[in-house]
Amino acid sequence: MKETLSPEAITRNLGNRLIGRRVIFYPSVTSTNELAKEEARRGAEEGTVVIAGEQTGGKGRLRRSWLSPGGSIALSLVLYPEVAELPSLIMAASLAVARSIAAVTGLEPRLKWPNDVLVGERKVSGILVESQVRGSRVDYAVIGIGINVNFKVADFPEIAPAATSLAGELGEKVSLTALIRRLLVEFEGRYLALKAGGGSLYEEWRDSLSTLGQEVRVESGGDVQVGIAQSVDRDGSLLLRNPDGSLSRVVAGEVRLRHQTEQDST
Repeated sequence: MKETLSPEAITRNLGNRLIGRRVIFYPSVTSTNELAKEEARRGAEEGTVVIAGEQTGGKGRLRRSWLSPGGSIALSLVLYPEVAELPSLIMAASLAVARSIAAVTGLEPRLKWPNDVLVGERKVSGILVESQVRGSRVDYAVIGIGINVNFKVADFPEIAPAATSLAGELGEKVSLTALIRRLLVEFEGRYLALKAGGGSLYEEWRDSLSTLGQEVRVESGGDVQVGIAQSVDRDGSLLLRNPDGSLSRVVAGEVRLRHQTEQDST
């Protein structure tokens, strides 16, 4: 039986102070991030959540499309952080996704720099942070989160080689409502800790990254670098150890493990 999402079921006795106090649901939209940005421009209360039953024009990083058919989770959060807090939003969101998946399903997700959540070596979730900043002031930030939950990845050949779904891993469906509720709770805890100056977010994020210590290929702005993903800085950038021993800082880019690149070429 297909699960029907509703704001009432998501918010009932949730107990959050901020995130998810207001939930807006649409059966089908082009992009939850675009709707969330419209809400933010109209002064929506912080923590407003926009959720879609399906998303037809979702986008990921680097202007790529993000597939969100029925049975997946597509949602966006409206936030009003300080400028200094912006780099930590991707950390808070990715940790919240991974911890909520673990709590609801028993799976053990890991994070791939900078914004993917993996089960095994396959992508189960992606996160996109968009913000409008004027000078030293953040007008708003919107976090878009997509999770592959109850659809059959094999039915979508464009993502099948690199993606998985929670139902595909478990062999049974997962409650979308339960997962969303846990996600909102996990994110609120980290976001409020960030607002209060909590210092553990970076360490928790760093220690959850499966990328670190691996030989990787990084594509950034048309450049390609190969090296060891040594660490990450507090601003979220990747520290790459080059073959000559020098260290490079990668602010944004696409990372692939070297052994996966070799498999693709065979």
